[in-house]
Amino acid sequence: MKKDIKFIKNYVSEFNKVINFDKRLINQIIKIKDKIKKKSKKNKILIFGNGGSAAISSHVSVDLTKNGGIECINFNESDLITCFANDYGYENWIDKAVKFYGKKGDILILVSVSGSSPNVVKAAKNAKKHGIKTVITFTGSKNSNNKLKKNGDINIWIDSASYNIVENAHQFILLMIIDSIISEKN
Repeated sequence: MKKDIKFIKNYVSEFNKVINFDKRLINQIIKIKDKIKKKSKKNKILIFGNGGSAAISSHVSVDLTKNGGIECINFNESDLITCFANDYGYENWIDKAVKFYGKKGDILILVSVSGSSPNVVKAAKNAKKHGIKTVITFTGSKNSNNKLKKNGDINIWIDSASYNIVENAHQFILLMIIDSIISEKN
């Protein structure tokens, strides 16, 4: 019991530490919200991640579209992923999805705890070639100078070595942005 209490208190303490809303983080969040809100009605948001970040991307995509009224799509269909990975290589599947489904002026959100997943990094590097207007990245771990962040226009980086802390922070921030957009409609 004491061990559990200590773990929970330490875990919550670390989460609170990484979500310390300093001026820099607040400004980045506002920039993301403004970019999403100001995008053209004919454009959409594309969001990708691997593993837990893919699950976060799905959740955000549905909420942004349904509750925020802003078209957002994610690509977590196994047939699409396996087709593109088989035909183009796993490291290229996201880049190819952006090429096929993105259009000039769309916004791309890429979520990766490590910021070094080759498929996510490649998509960020090539996004402008596909007409993507803005690349927004969500990364974490102890590498603040990761490859994905280097290729983003607006970047959220969470300083924690715990993948679950980083993923929880990413989801918290993304859903907060959606709630902020919703609150402005009311």
